[in-house]
Amino acid sequence: MVQTPNTPETETRLLELPKTLGLYVTQEQFAALSAANRDLKLERNPQGELIVNPPTGWETGRFNSSISGELYIWWRNSDKSGLLFDSSTGFILSNGAIRSPDASWVSQERWDALTTEQKGTFANICPDFVVELRSSSDRIEPLQAKMKEYIDNGARLGW
Repeated sequence: MVQTPNTPETETRLLELPKTLGLYVTQEQFAALSAANRDLKLERNPQGELIVNPPTGWETGRFNSSISGELYIWWRNSDKSGLLFDSSTGFILSNGAIRSPDASWVSQERWDALTTEQKGTFANICPDFVVELRSSSDRIEPLQAKMKEYIDNGARLGW
């Protein structure tokens, strides 16, 4: 259950969704939901289905931190072009999905080509490089499908 302070716009309620039932939101609704629930890791698939990802366990968090650190070292030792992003960053892919890879990089050239509007809360771009870390509870098939989605939407390399 997510508990947020009750305001005139919000009220705390417990909602349990059966696995057979999806919750669908528009990109605008997703942005509002994300802003109101910053402590949740949310994604949206191309069909608009809301995906709520639980917090990571300590092992996954440790591995993710190591991956981000290695990516930073690579960037620091390169020409420092492009931008690095952590696992909290959402991107709007060309298929309409809003995804948050565990670590990512976007080339400076592609980033600079975006308009101010495209660099909104969730940038309208698929990173050039994405990392998705598989935790012990993750099934391989959904991660493979997610990686294929990144590649189909413009990622040049995925781990």
